[in-house]
Amino acid sequence: MESSLTKCPHCGKTNRIPAAAAGHPRCGNCGQDLPWIVSASDADFPVVAEQSSVPVLVDFWAAWCGPCRMVSPVLDKLAQERAGKFKLVKVDVDTSPGLSRRFDIQAIPTLLVIKKGTVAARQAGAPPAAALRNWLDEALAASPS
Repeated sequence: MESSLTKCPHCGKTNRIPAAAAGHPRCGNCGQDLPWIVSASDADFPVVAEQSSVPVLVDFWAAWCGPCRMVSPVLDKLAQERAGKFKLVKVDVDTSPGLSRRFDIQAIPTLLVIKKGTVAARQAGAPPAAALRNWLDEALAASPS
């Protein structure tokens, strides 16, 4: 489990963001919410995603996948726009085959919203940015099952 460095969109300071923590990340300088974008693998997914204190958007992707490369910047932008509302967890299907089998990933990109350890929504393919934004907002607003 690795931490990452994120530049605060409000004040420009660089912050170290842990892959797993209670609450959600805030800038150490200005106190504003930070986007929480991390990677996970077969080994650390339960701690990083399923035990998260905030909803998680899981992006199953691969480096060779063209549609994945189209969706990734949209997801990063959503994580910035909705900082503090969810954690974006990226899972490379080539290096995490166990998760691909566990969640029955048939096509990539596949997106899951996990709330309190349970899959609350699922989306396969690369929808337009507006459709993806609406899908995420609906999934985050829905009460966990």
